[in-house]
Amino acid sequence: MELRPQRVNELLVSATGRLDASGSETARLDTEVLLAYVLGIDRSGVVAHPEAVLSTAQLDTFEGYLRRREAGEPVAYIRGIKEFYGTAISVDARVLIPRPETETLVELALARITDDLTGTPRADHAEPYLVWDMGTGSGAISVAIALELRRRRYGEAVRHFVSDISGDARDVATINVVSHGVAHLFTFAEGDLTDVAPLPGRPVDLLVANLPYIPSRLLPDLPVAASFEPAGALDGGPDGLDVIRQLLPRLPQVLDAGAAALLEIGSDQGEALGAAVEAALPGWTCTIHEDLSGSPRVAQVEHPRD
Repeated sequence: MELRPQRVNELLVSATGRLDASGSETARLDTEVLLAYVLGIDRSGVVAHPEAVLSTAQLDTFEGYLRRREAGEPVAYIRGIKEFYGTAISVDARVLIPRPETETLVELALARITDDLTGTPRADHAEPYLVWDMGTGSGAISVAIALELRRRRYGEAVRHFVSDISGDARDVATINVVSHGVAHLFTFAEGDLTDVAPLPGRPVDLLVANLPYIPSRLLPDLPVAASFEPAGALDGGPDGLDVIRQLLPRLPQVLDAGAAALLEIGSDQGEALGAAVEAALPGWTCTIHEDLSGSPRVAQVEHPRD
């Protein structure tokens, strides 16, 4: 049956109702974003022009997207992009969808890099500052850092090493790095944690990582959209810290004296992570930073200076 043309205001009501009934916690937002995507405009255009009419072809496309969202598929996968730190990151079912909370890690990384580059002048012959994005997934973290550093005119002073145990994830990260014009600053590797390394004997100035940290028992209770994401990018074991605990004793192999690792954690894991650092890395410091909501979000694990 051919779908009749409908106005935006009609669809906002009917589609929001359908998504709300399907269990979406952001039904109205989802509807606006999908409508904007079909129409090739932004959300403000949807709200500003409720009288606009979708063609039958556009309506057919929107109906297909709506059914996918009703089944629980994340809007980011339907659109193929997710906004993160002011830029569009390509995503699909091969990678975790970047969360707003992770922007805290980006902010901390940028502050650390800027302080390091301006605090102690580097010799003209010194190697570029090296940032390792471990478990990079879509590459959102390192792309955001690289773009902001370029805006601040530090871009060429920093190199990025990105790694992931998943070759599929590395492929998505490559797409994002190339599409944003920073590929010449990046080196890619496929491997688990420190099984790969930037260069033999070359210490890292800063390590950033959003490794799996969701306790296994909580995975079934996550919103249905999370079931579309790679389980390996979410499951952190019984208390969520298994993968991070595996990394901690390896940090001295890759971090130079005075260097740091910035590790995203769950909002209730700060105390446990601090104890893990104390046990695995005597003499190292662990500082827990909060996100914009006031929840513990990033652990800064720092190598003592000689």
